[in-house]
Amino acid sequence: MPTAKSSTHRSPSTVLVLGATGKTGRRVVDRLRASSPVTVRAASRSGEVRFDWTLPGTWEPALAGAEAVYLVAPEDPSPVAEFVKQAVASGVRRFVALSGRGIDHAVGGDFGQGMVAGEAAVRESGAAWTILRPNNFFQNFDEDLWLPPLRAGRLALPIGDTPEPFIGTDDVAAVAAAVLAEGGDGHAGRVYELSGPRALTFAEAVRTIAGAAGRPIRYEELTPAAYRTELLAEGWPEAAADGLNALFGLLRAGHASEVTDDVRQVLGRAPADLEPWARGVAAGGVWA
Repeated sequence: MPTAKSSTHRSPSTVLVLGATGKTGRRVVDRLRASSPVTVRAASRSGEVRFDWTLPGTWEPALAGAEAVYLVAPEDPSPVAEFVKQAVASGVRRFVALSGRGIDHAVGGDFGQGMVAGEAAVRESGAAWTILRPNNFFQNFDEDLWLPPLRAGRLALPIGDTPEPFIGTDDVAAVAAAVLAEGGDGHAGRVYELSGPRALTFAEAVRTIAGAAGRPIRYEELTPAAYRTELLAEGWPEAAADGLNALFGLLRAGHASEVTDDVRQVLGRAPADLEPWARGVAAGGVWA
């Protein structure tokens, strides 16, 4: 069985991409298909190949013939270790696991435990592994999490003036695709902390988006208790509200504030900046 230090230099012939309809997964699929000779198996509950973490019977067909896996762990950590064991037994020799900045400081609770389990499972797998820990995505502002409040003209969070070097999912996907497609050992056993090129407070990010959108959008600071109350009033489950509060606790502690050079290390270029991205998105009327 290959290890992180002795993995072969042969590029994989087939890559299984989990979460293939998600923010990073669909972009990893597109990049691999556009620039790599590997066969890409795009797997999700509603994608080309059916894969469901809660239905182990879907795992084996998705894994058949795959030599590398882009691992996007579920929130529930319980199935992750068994899946990774099954993957290795079926012939997978490389994992690229999506995680998050500061996840090594997550202790208990509901936040990030799937990512924690994913990191542990690939480290212990005996296969070559690489872990990607990105900052908050630009796309959280325009695809789901913070889109409704921005459209309503107010984003309220418990983060204060702690900066965040937001990163675009295109850059995360480009790193993942490069690591998955390359046959060398340079990425094995590496943890890449993926940040954008500069750190902004959430208030600064909202001002940037408002300027691009050409309309008033304000940032409002909340206490963690007030934030939880607002989430529950909006219909969020208690576990999800507590998980988001735990995320912002990690951010307030500064565990994701540092700008890194890891995107450049892998891709040979700087990551995209939030401001031109916001102008491009605003041109499509997303925040109108």
